[in-house]
Amino acid sequence: MHDGAFTRRDILGLMATMSATGLSGAAAAASAGAYDPGAQFDVAVSEVELRRNSAGRMLMARIYQPKGPGPFPTVLDLHGGAWNNKNRSAEEPMDRALAASGLLVAAVDLTLAPEAPYPACVQDANYAVRWLKANAATWNGDGAKIGVYGSSSGGHVAELLAMRPRDARYNAIALPAAPNVDATVAYVATRSPVSNTFARYQNAEARKNENMIKSNKTFFVPWETIHESNPQEILEREEKVTLVPLLIMQGALDDNVLPAVQEKFANTYRAAGGACDYRLFENSVHEWVAQPGPQTDKARDTVKAFIARQLKA
Repeated sequence: MHDGAFTRRDILGLMATMSATGLSGAAAAASAGAYDPGAQFDVAVSEVELRRNSAGRMLMARIYQPKGPGPFPTVLDLHGGAWNNKNRSAEEPMDRALAASGLLVAAVDLTLAPEAPYPACVQDANYAVRWLKANAATWNGDGAKIGVYGSSSGGHVAELLAMRPRDARYNAIALPAAPNVDATVAYVATRSPVSNTFARYQNAEARKNENMIKSNKTFFVPWETIHESNPQEILEREEKVTLVPLLIMQGALDDNVLPAVQEKFANTYRAAGGACDYRLFENSVHEWVAQPGPQTDKARDTVKAFIARQLKA
């Protein structure tokens, strides 16, 4: 008779089971379905085809799968690159760190602006959410509650994806294998997101950053879409949007996306009724997580803790 309490024999038995399976206490708890950001798993990495875009390029998904019984909570990673560059490998260190804590991470390629302007990459992201919901179980993931991690321009895409999950333009790519699956997401975590597209363009002009000016003009075609797709202006226009819990990690030394502009968006998001966790990282530039260091470690821990809170909600 246990009367609902563990005896010493129970505890020793549990320890023996964990030892036999090679799982630490934290990892064992995570494998049982409760995400523990302090858990440690080995990670298997694989690549699969996502879809062929209008330019004829096969967009790929890189899957970071924790080695354990699962099922694991699932995160979609959207890369940055000023809408014009980079691919699914851009956030490799962050993706590995998240997966090692017990999250199935799918990092996907997005259509680049020279291939097709806005909203092509947002359409890719919308499709990827639906595709991941339908296929997460293939890699021992739980597709019921998808979260998103987005960096820089990928953060902009993530914000639009979350705010407008049923937008007819963004839903334009059919998924015949799962026609009834929608693109709603449970939360969004970002690093240096472009939350105010026009303010960022004005900053590029002020700094005479010709590459950034060109990137904007290649992506926002026609030019008016820089306002239509501006998360800050969307909220100011009081459009009917979905406001999921949002994490914004911002570098204090970022001269690409200015901290004051980012903080204004966080405040506007909260005023509209959304929950926004805004974190300023001292002595950090736009892409500080690309280099090892205390602030990079802090960013990884911040994302894990944010995700843990959302999964418990």
